[in-house]
Amino acid sequence: MPTESPALGDDLALLGLLQLVSPALPIGAFAWSQGLESAFELGWVSDEASLGEWLAGVLDDGLAHCDLPALAGLYTAWEHGDAEAIAEWDVWLAANRETAELAAEDSRLGASLARLLGSLERLPDSGMLPPDAGYVTLFAWTARMRGVTQRQALLGFAWAWLENQLAVACKALPLGHTAAQRLVERLRPALVVAVDLALELDDDELGPALPGLAMASALHETQYSRLFRS
Repeated sequence: MPTESPALGDDLALLGLLQLVSPALPIGAFAWSQGLESAFELGWVSDEASLGEWLAGVLDDGLAHCDLPALAGLYTAWEHGDAEAIAEWDVWLAANRETAELAAEDSRLGASLARLLGSLERLPDSGMLPPDAGYVTLFAWTARMRGVTQRQALLGFAWAWLENQLAVACKALPLGHTAAQRLVERLRPALVVAVDLALELDDDELGPALPGLAMASALHETQYSRLFRS
């Protein structure tokens, strides 16, 4: 029988990444705004310009110093079959979710992705996955299992975050899809910079610095009228 060519393997990995970051993936990511809806309500974000500033700040001080380096560490841990390191990264990420809503988003998306992978018979071996593992932990496993490279996994995660945040803005702000695409053009290079930074940081340099997002997320818990769960 013919063996699988390197090109076919690369193509399948790319398709696996596209599947993982697709808005159609049935894990409910569309239901969470990560505090952005409160930022709209509070008037901190009100138009294309202020939204771009908010997203750039969250990307630099949040994803680049927290989710993305943790994803890189988790990818390596899955690659080496290091259950202890996987558990440590999972706990570290949970400790850095500063509000109940942010913690709930990570745990519920993780649970949803775990159920989906279970239905596809793609869960890791017993004992490798921490109890109640978070979304980033499951994302890292899925990317590694699909043959996606570490760097591409980080880029895909960052892209999915940006796409979801812009979808939130299009639903909750008077922001058209053309404006959203202008922000994509503006922030695409920043995604690459964030990934580069995440791969260079030492462990003692990690941790988000997003007091505004934490305040917005906490205030969202009692916001009277809302479309999203965070």
